[in-house]
Amino acid sequence: MTLPIDPAQLDEDDIGVKRTTLEMSHEDAIEHVREVFTDAGFGIPSEFSPSELLNEKVDADRDPYYVLGACNPAIADRALDASDNRMGGLFPCNVVIWEEEPGVQTVYHVSIMRIARLVGMAPDGDTMADIIEDTGELADEAFEAL
Repeated sequence: MTLPIDPAQLDEDDIGVKRTTLEMSHEDAIEHVREVFTDAGFGIPSEFSPSELLNEKVDADRDPYYVLGACNPAIADRALDASDNRMGGLFPCNVVIWEEEPGVQTVYHVSIMRIARLVGMAPDGDTMADIIEDTGELADEAFEAL
């Protein structure tokens, strides 16, 4: 399979990487991130712990790792319209929290809107550019508040 883009040519800005470190317990970090993203205009329609699942199912011995599926309904609706419903394949916008060491958590997010445009799931026009700008502002607000 040939990729439609050369990943080596992309940098973190191209896919909207946001990352920060929190000095608190893993459980406190999950609660804090959930609260901050909710305050920034995101709902959290899904969440789960891959580490718990993998540790239980395949004895993976993973450190704490948690996924919050964040979604701003108004922007999600616009993105579905702009992408002929294909954006739903990437919903929700995940924010992950993993434990680097006890008391130190990394919070990480990539822009599914940017990624969808890069791989051709969403158009490269003004409508999608506006959606990317709007979601970027919301994510910036949340990460600044973390």
